[in-house]
Amino acid sequence: MNLHEFLSEWNNSCDTITVHTSGSTGKPKLICVEKRRMIASARMTCSFLGLKPGDTTLLCMPLDYIAGKMVVVRSLVYNLKLISIKPSSHPLTTLTEPPVFAAMTPMQVYCSMQENKERELLSKIKHLIIGGGAIDEDLEAQLRTFPNAVWSTYGMTETLSHIALRRINGKDADCWYTPFKDVNIHIASDNCLVIDAPMICEKSLHTNDLAELADDGRRFRILGRKDNIIDSGGIKISMEAIENLLRPHIKTPFIITKRHDPRLGEAVTMLIEKEGANINTVRNVCERVLPKYWHPQSYFTVTQIPTTETGKPARAEAIKLAHLAYTSKSENTK
Repeated sequence: MNLHEFLSEWNNSCDTITVHTSGSTGKPKLICVEKRRMIASARMTCSFLGLKPGDTTLLCMPLDYIAGKMVVVRSLVYNLKLISIKPSSHPLTTLTEPPVFAAMTPMQVYCSMQENKERELLSKIKHLIIGGGAIDEDLEAQLRTFPNAVWSTYGMTETLSHIALRRINGKDADCWYTPFKDVNIHIASDNCLVIDAPMICEKSLHTNDLAELADDGRRFRILGRKDNIIDSGGIKISMEAIENLLRPHIKTPFIITKRHDPRLGEAVTMLIEKEGANINTVRNVCERVLPKYWHPQSYFTVTQIPTTETGKPARAEAIKLAHLAYTSKSENTK
């Protein structure tokens, strides 16, 4: 979808718009969202950040997904000056002046940090929000040196982009997300986050995100996803928890997934990109860093770690790859 097509859909007589989900846990699906709720979401973000009419905002994300659509809606609702460029891993390449406000993925920020000109422009963006995936610890450490506000976002398609922000740098830097005004959250009996945001969600949203609350009962942080749990011999293991422990020690792209195991039920499995991978070294790191029962039972090299179009880990695809690799290995040993 291009900008003209989105604006045509936005300005038609229909009260809803169709949006693709990201597909991080399976095949992307189409859902309908109400325009009035998108407007409410746009106002929440712009008000929180203190944006003003005439401020420039950068559109560098695909318009098939909610993140890109909401960039445009914010510009319409708050009369921001929209700078539209083709989505890429280096969205700042053609710019000579930094926008006041930009929403980018972790991959776009990472790639921009690798080029001096882009890094300088990135640091001059007054309000930079980063969403669509986890921010690497090393990248976050670099962003803490930026002079202007950098935020990590929490949200999903069903919440019409983000409903909470976490400041990465400055005196207000925090490891907890703060929900917007009129957004309430609590933890359900299964330890997952529940979102009450009547202005943007018709009903309470019971997420699959395992979370905990800060002492104030309002701020929260995400521990992982309920559907990213590996049940290995009765021990519940979070894929994200393993990845977070290993990421400072393994620079080659990798993902933790699972495969069927006749003894354990499910076995921890690592997929790692072939280029730069040394399985023996990686195995030694895992044995040194991880608790015993978290050690991967299998290590498989792949050409590329599967991701969605929005840059998130494609967990369902990773499980398929692990199954195929294990099955192929078993066949070859017969």
